Amino acid sequence: MTKIALLGAGGKMGVRLATNLRGSRFAVDHVEVSEEGRRRLHDAIGVACVGLERALAAADVIVLAVPDRLIGKVAHDIIGQVKQGAALIVLDAAAPYGGEMPDRTDVTYFVTHPCHPPIFNDETTEAAKKDFFGGITAKQNIVCALMQGPEEHYALCEEIARTIYKPVMRAHRCTVEQIAMLEPALSETVGITMCLALREAVDEVTRRGVDRQAATDFLMGHLTIGLSIAFNVFPEGRFSDGALYAIEKARPQIFRDGWLERVFDKQAVMQSVREICHPPKAT
Repeated sequence: MTKIALLGAGGKMGVRLATNLRGSRFAVDHVEVSEEGRRRLHDAIGVACVGLERALAAADVIVLAVPDRLIGKVAHDIIGQVKQGAALIVLDAAAPYGGEMPDRTDVTYFVTHPCHPPIFNDETTEAAKKDFFGGITAKQNIVCALMQGPEEHYALCEEIARTIYKPVMRAHRCTVEQIAMLEPALSETVGITMCLALREAVDEVTRRGVDRQAATDFLMGHLTIGLSIAFNVFPEGRFSDGALYAIEKARPQIFRDGWLERVFDKQAVMQSVREICHPPKAT
């Protein structure tokens, strides 16, 4: 039986992963350094933690459920105790893409990250509809990359990724660089920034006298239409002539020429992941 050491098992993400691993075909040693985290894990699924040294000695796979900025540090701290041929699974591409992983050619590095439940879905239960993050009841897709290691480790690590993020629909195989383009560049630099800009636009029309609930309802409904047409979820849908005119006039007011090239430039993505790993000190 494949033995997993789950590091950070008592954190918010760790408890989710530990819950999904329970009852799987994998044997799991749970590792958590904080007393609060150990209590949280025990209260959630009734398991006790083991020591780091014991867990690493037996582990075929080590899952690092630790904050993004700590992945490199933790990996370096433990790498001397990781047995030859083991696999390290990390849950974010920043540290691997930023060159933060230890130099151990006899160890597999595998990167995986959830896509989170999609806007357009077939969920019917209230619990699934409110599982915005995923990994509990709502179905989601995931991305995976084999950074280094034998090809046969890909299938094993993908199976573990599907287990920790279940229920999973599609698992997309990518490179580490491609996952770094997806996050932070696509999802956060572009996507979340635009989400906050939409919220600011609602704030502005509210300031100008529109009822906030009316503005929110109006925007959310139009976003459903707009996204379904833009991403071909609604193939027969078309933007109206008025919408196309508004879009043509708005783009140069909102977006600077060349913004896509700047956001997805390789050096810009690398700078972003390095700042995730080593946040700039506040001035």
